[in-house]
Amino acid sequence: QVQLVESGGGLVQPGGSLRLSCVASGNIFIYNTMGWYRQAPGKERELVASMTSTSNTKYADSVKGRFTISRDNAKNTVYLQMNSLKAEDTAVYYCNVRQKTAMLEYDYSGQGTQVTVFS
Repeated sequence: QVQLVESGGGLVQPGGSLRLSCVASGNIFIYNTMGWYRQAPGKERELVASMTSTSNTKYADSVKGRFTISRDNAKNTVYLQMNSLKAEDTAVYYCNVRQKTAMLEYDYSGQGTQVTVFS
């Protein structure tokens, strides 16, 4: 099992910045993908950004150039630096870890942290 603890959400005005953090503990594989999803009211959950343990990254088009994902493998921690925030970034942000063996794939998500961008 893997446990994920997110922090860093909150209220911010448009154009502001927030930094989300997520610490993973438990049975963490050396090779995995850590990332962030978000879900806004009435919308489906969407991938925001992800990063493999070999530093390959993926971003949603809507956040490219504004958000940066990073990770500290030694601390099993993933970060999401969010700059130039917009009202449409308002959502619950979920930390996610995906890892697999030859036979099985495991997918874990945290409880979520609310990000609200308001003017």
